[in-house]
Amino acid sequence: MPSCRTAFQGYSVKFSPFEEGKVAVATAQNFGIIGNGKQYVLAMAPDGSGLREWRVFDTVDGLYDCAWSEENENILVSASGDGSIKAWDLAAPPQANPLRSLEEHTHEVYSLNWNTIKRDCFLSASWDDSVKLWNLRSPHSLRTFTGHTYCVYAAQWNPREADVFLSASGDCTVKIWDLRQPAPTLSLAAHKHEVLTADWCKYNDCIIATGSVDKSIKIFDVRMPQKELAVLLGHTYAVRRVVFSPFAPTVVASCSYDMSVRLWDYAAPNPMLRVWGHHSEFAVGLDFSTLQEGVMASCGWDETTYIWQQSENPMP
Repeated sequence: MPSCRTAFQGYSVKFSPFEEGKVAVATAQNFGIIGNGKQYVLAMAPDGSGLREWRVFDTVDGLYDCAWSEENENILVSASGDGSIKAWDLAAPPQANPLRSLEEHTHEVYSLNWNTIKRDCFLSASWDDSVKLWNLRSPHSLRTFTGHTYCVYAAQWNPREADVFLSASGDCTVKIWDLRQPAPTLSLAAHKHEVLTADWCKYNDCIIATGSVDKSIKIFDVRMPQKELAVLLGHTYAVRRVVFSPFAPTVVASCSYDMSVRLWDYAAPNPMLRVWGHHSEFAVGLDFSTLQEGVMASCGWDETTYIWQQSENPMP
């Protein structure tokens, strides 16, 4: 399956929810430590033969994540190392971009996630220990969620409940929030080390997966948070991202600083289904297509983005 080189190290890859074969890739220069960023949109050639640059936007600081709008196929937001969130209009001329620069976080923005039910709002998670709720029609954030005591690495909306989201933090907890409540409804001591990533099951809105510096992935039912449902072991370094399949209730993909991408079925007797070693540096970005069953994308610090069918090997 096709791949594409980017000028900087990849941090995040997200499939368009509107167009097959189109992915956004957030990248950062010098491994995100210091330097510029580029927000790419890559598109598959019509005949499926290759992946090519379709749009590229330059930023002063490195980019750590990106998210597609769920209400407009041309709107994309990027999480920047300078604490800002850049909004881009892919249909506008270059001089019209960025469309907006949202500047409220006081440290790096590390995660963005668009609400798939309400479709007009999104979350940002930051190293300033907070999560913010945004609507691009509003000049300021709608709400700030504080409660974590260290960097918030991920925020993800619940796939069924429009007002519910989770946040994963370096304080070793995952918190569940409800917009109708003033404080977290659950604080889960998920791991003994930093929690870098978490995601909701797309079929059961009470099941979550978490990934940690401790190299493990855990599956929890938030109704019974005292003990995990499963622990998935196999990565040899920190788990950077976990993503539930949109087509299979118990299938989870992960990527790691061990450079591998793995596919798991947490309900199976032998849960590790596949291991891919196509990256030659940290594998940090991972996504499933919601439009094409079994199609995955990954990116990493080797400056390469891959798209492949999960039954295949991404390398030619």
